Amino acid sequence: MMRFHVHLHVDDLARSIGFYSKLFAAQPARVEADYAKWMLDDPRINFAISTRGSKAGIDHLGFQTDNAEELAALKERAVAADMALLDEGETTCCYARSEKHWVTDPQGIAWEHFHTLGSIPVFSQSRQADAASACCTPAASATPEAAACCTPTPRGKPIGIAVKPSDSCC
Repeated sequence: MMRFHVHLHVDDLARSIGFYSKLFAAQPARVEADYAKWMLDDPRINFAISTRGSKAGIDHLGFQTDNAEELAALKERAVAADMALLDEGETTCCYARSEKHWVTDPQGIAWEHFHTLGSIPVFSQSRQADAASACCTPAASATPEAAACCTPTPRGKPIGIAVKPSDSCC
C-alpha cells in the first residue's frame, strides 16, 4: 500500500513542529536540526518539513511505496502517460536511502515516487563520498563550503524544481 508524501519548506522548524504535532495529534517520527517527518497511518501520509528551501511552501508531492513492485508500477504509469521522467535510481535524501524517480505535472509541481531502503545519519550523501565527508550535514551547514553545496540549484528538464547539485539529493 502506498503512502501519500508532502514535503514543505518552513521558515521556523521548531514553531512548525509544534503546529503540526498539534494538528496531527502526534509527534514527528524523525527530527533533525533542519528536518522533521511524520509517518501517519490515518490518513496514511509521509509529511515532511525542512528549512532547506529558498522560500516557505510546498516543495514537492509524491508517493512512498512499500515495495519495489509498487515503485515499478508507478514508473510504468508515468512512462505510459508519456510523462517526462527523471530516474535517480538509488540515491540519498532526507536522512534516507531510497530508490526514486520524479515526474512533473502540467503546472510544474514535482512528484517524487520512492521506495525507502534505509535510514542514514545525514540529509544526503555525495555519490563520491562516504557519510563522514558528506556535504550538507547539519554540523557542516555553517561553513561557507557547505552553504555553497547546499544552495538549491535548478535540476533542469524534465524536472523544473530546485534541488541540490546532482551529486547530492533533492
